Amino acid sequence: MATVQLVPLTPMSQDGKRVEYERLTMFTRDLYDAGIRVFLPAAGTGEFHSLSAKEVVQCVEATKAGVGPDAVVIAPVGFGLAHALEIGRGAIENEADGLLVMPPVHPYLCDEGVRDYLLALAKELPLPMLAYKKGPAPSDALLLELCKSGKLAGVKYGENNLDAAAKLIKAVGDAAIVSCGIAERYAAYFHLAGAVGYTSGAGNLCPRLTLAMHGALVRSDYAEATRLLSILRPIEDYRARAGDSFNISMLKAAMKATGRDFGPARLPQRPITANEQREIEALVEPILAQEGKLAI
Repeated sequence: MATVQLVPLTPMSQDGKRVEYERLTMFTRDLYDAGIRVFLPAAGTGEFHSLSAKEVVQCVEATKAGVGPDAVVIAPVGFGLAHALEIGRGAIENEADGLLVMPPVHPYLCDEGVRDYLLALAKELPLPMLAYKKGPAPSDALLLELCKSGKLAGVKYGENNLDAAAKLIKAVGDAAIVSCGIAERYAAYFHLAGAVGYTSGAGNLCPRLTLAMHGALVRSDYAEATRLLSILRPIEDYRARAGDSFNISMLKAAMKATGRDFGPARLPQRPITANEQREIEALVEPILAQEGKLAI
């Protein structure tokens, strides 16, 4: 996990009703050829919350078909316990390497309930399991408890609270791995705190640029990492607009500039207007040019 962990976009038909799995296989093959080795198909940026359990499992299967034997494919699980178990068992059948428990979206959450939920998943699903932290439950104290007891292999820390993340990273030590779950803009700061891997959505457009940025961080070449982030940052800044509501839709719109049309993001994700489409394609054009230079 101490690398770029890419969440592939999920290609859809133009009406958004059908996932196009063959295109996902071809896409992940290209990402693998570009150097990506950790994949989280159908996770947040892959529209987990708009996919059925069967669709999530089939995205895992399609991704496994596209990547090499040294790739790590982590399947997202979540929602109700039965739903999570259905995905988890399907992911195991398709030889997933691990599970990412998505942030709970239920009302009236507490650590006691989330603890039992995570323990039930760990008991029933014999794969390394990571928790995605993006809210008060599970608390950092519960995450530390489960990491220390061996129930969690790691945490995707998806909150912009570096001080809390740094404390958790120090407390967890070698018991598990904590990675930056809020992508390139925060990756350098998390890296200094000990989270040496990060998740990426921008890597769908420019995998080589984000891998180069990660490589610079590993070398402690922060000037180069900052330079590369300045190239990538317009993507992340656009995705963060309007309360992060462009997170998925912007990337899907930008894919058209690469010659790939991944269809629309499923509702209730934000639709893209014609003006926004033109703006996004113009924004990513120079970034894609820089990515192309690294591909030579």
